Amino acid sequence: MSVFATSVQVFLGPVLPYLKDDSVSEIMINGPSHIFIERAGHVERIDAKFDDEQALMAAVRNISQFVGRPISEETPFLDARLPDGSRIHAVVPPVAKNGTTVCIRKFSKKKLELKDLIARSALTADAARFLDVCLYLKKNIIVSGGTGSGKTTMLNILASRCQPEQRIVVLEDSSELQIHNQHVVYFEGRPANEYGKGTVTLRDLVKSSLRLRPDRVIVGEVRGGEALDLISSMNTGHSGSMGTVHSNNPKECLTRLETLALMTDSEVPVQAVRAQVASAIQIVLQLSRLQDGSRRVTHISECLGMDIHGNYQTSDIYLFEQWGRDKDGKILGALNPTGIIPSFMREIEVNQLPFPKEMFQKKSVPSGQTQAA
Repeated sequence: MSVFATSVQVFLGPVLPYLKDDSVSEIMINGPSHIFIERAGHVERIDAKFDDEQALMAAVRNISQFVGRPISEETPFLDARLPDGSRIHAVVPPVAKNGTTVCIRKFSKKKLELKDLIARSALTADAARFLDVCLYLKKNIIVSGGTGSGKTTMLNILASRCQPEQRIVVLEDSSELQIHNQHVVYFEGRPANEYGKGTVTLRDLVKSSLRLRPDRVIVGEVRGGEALDLISSMNTGHSGSMGTVHSNNPKECLTRLETLALMTDSEVPVQAVRAQVASAIQIVLQLSRLQDGSRRVTHISECLGMDIHGNYQTSDIYLFEQWGRDKDGKILGALNPTGIIPSFMREIEVNQLPFPKEMFQKKSVPSGQTQAA
């Protein structure tokens, strides 16, 4: 065991049992004595607590020292990775009014595949096959969703299903993705040091990646001006690129990308950015965490450019339909085709992919059930 791993076990001792518990997906520390965990989509408070604020702060400072990312009143935020791959984000006082606040996002040690998501009813087998078609045809895909909806997991799975001979360049602020493919290159951004120097942003990484002969560029989370560089690369020959965005539906995802792309000092006109977004993104995969705690794919939508008024146009190829709940309150529903044929059906046929038009026929709600509003 590394010195870092041993140190984490000592300083995070009060929550160590939950770090080791594979059924726990998130640990939320709201000050030294208010700690919650998420298990199977449900949040519950636990009895564990740190001795005091100093003990919790010492744990955060210890992690920051090991990863070389300073945290203090002047720089009150920390993004880092624990030795087991878990992601940690911390905020310290006086910004954090409840005391030092920490969120640890754990990732499954098991290599998840599309078949696992099908088994969990996150999507259907036919929808999974359609995603494989989109990957084969190198469509630019954005995975959209809220916090904890499973975006990173989905991006991992999709990237791992790309053709093995393709060179995949992965860019992240804090490394989380673990792509199972034979030719993957990882880059991680870096904040400024204690003297305010040495910053490496995602924008820097995107620009650099385009000189590294990528077949696909993957941005773990698009949340700033790097959106402009990413969509520009998608429009200049780097098809098959992917990323994740925080948004609630496919149209909002495109608007969000536009807003992020405008967060630069390049003064690109709004209409020019909108036109680039509209032509760059081809598929939006929308994920949601539903009321019962389950994570589902709710939309697989094609982006169809802009209408005559300059508004984004999307077409839902697959849409989640809820038809009820079971006796335990679990949501009953499925991701079904809407009956709309994608605009690239000709590409599917020319490439002789085994996905005929009949696969897009709309399915009826199960007999005896009524679709929820």
